[in-house]
Amino acid sequence: MKEIQITSGRMNPGIDPVLHAWGWEIPLYLFIGGLVAGILFFAALFYLRNEGEKYKAAVKIAPLFAPPLLAIGLFALFLDLSHKLYFWRLYTTIRLESPMSWGAWTLLIVFPLSVLWPLQFIREIFPNLLKDWKLLDDVIALVKKFAKPLAWAFILLSVVLGMYTGILLSAFNARPFWNTSVLGMLFLVSGFSTGTAFIILLSKDHHERQLFSKIDMGLIATEIFLIIHMFMGFLASTQVQEQAAKLFLGGPYTAVFWTFVFTLGLVVPLIVELLEWRGWKVPIAVPAWLVLIGGLILRFIVVDAGQSSRWLYRFMK
Repeated sequence: MKEIQITSGRMNPGIDPVLHAWGWEIPLYLFIGGLVAGILFFAALFYLRNEGEKYKAAVKIAPLFAPPLLAIGLFALFLDLSHKLYFWRLYTTIRLESPMSWGAWTLLIVFPLSVLWPLQFIREIFPNLLKDWKLLDDVIALVKKFAKPLAWAFILLSVVLGMYTGILLSAFNARPFWNTSVLGMLFLVSGFSTGTAFIILLSKDHHERQLFSKIDMGLIATEIFLIIHMFMGFLASTQVQEQAAKLFLGGPYTAVFWTFVFTLGLVVPLIVELLEWRGWKVPIAVPAWLVLIGGLILRFIVVDAGQSSRWLYRFMK
């Protein structure tokens, strides 16, 4: 009989548990949160620049979609809750050290304000909507009166909303792939990029599409830099974070990430937008859709990969 000495059980399959507590609801919510943040930021920015008439899709039309999109995101978040009847307890306290608390209160403020913002343009977009309803006219007049403070609030709140979606994940110290300070900025830039792509799809004005295409080029270049910086940080860090990076560098997420997120979702749109900027006749909707799809896939991969990464060292046999 051959004697085998076992010094560690780490090599046995399933000995280290892998927790996948989050399904499709969370990445969908994170994507929508970033998208809405981008829509509201640019709507407020160009309104404050007194360019609402010049960039109608950004200031007047795109914000119409913010409330229903947020409602879908919040519903997805609600579906993920284990104790759905007690969601209101998030609003019984404010914990400044908790990203979850920041997000809950930000959403509570952003949602009603996102409903109010499009009201000031509702008569222009839908002239026959409730024509004789004086109450609506009174609400429109009130919103217009406070439009500038509302725009400044959106500048701040949209940055918090877009960044919090990444900070929420980076606060999980037990998940090495999430535990990076780059994630908050990456999700913010990605959210603003999807916002510009959404505006491009809605706009019928060539000058407006060109402007947001140029903005998107800068955002995509920044996003590429942040992704490269994130992986360089992982590879120069601890062994567990090296292992987390290797999930994307030869591991199970390599093909889908570098093909659908990095190449098709970032590099290809950047090249197409550069060609369009140089005067080539290209369908501008193509890079816009690629940016949106790439942003969605990015959230799904990051959420799934983070749950697969773990704070465990592999011992040599």
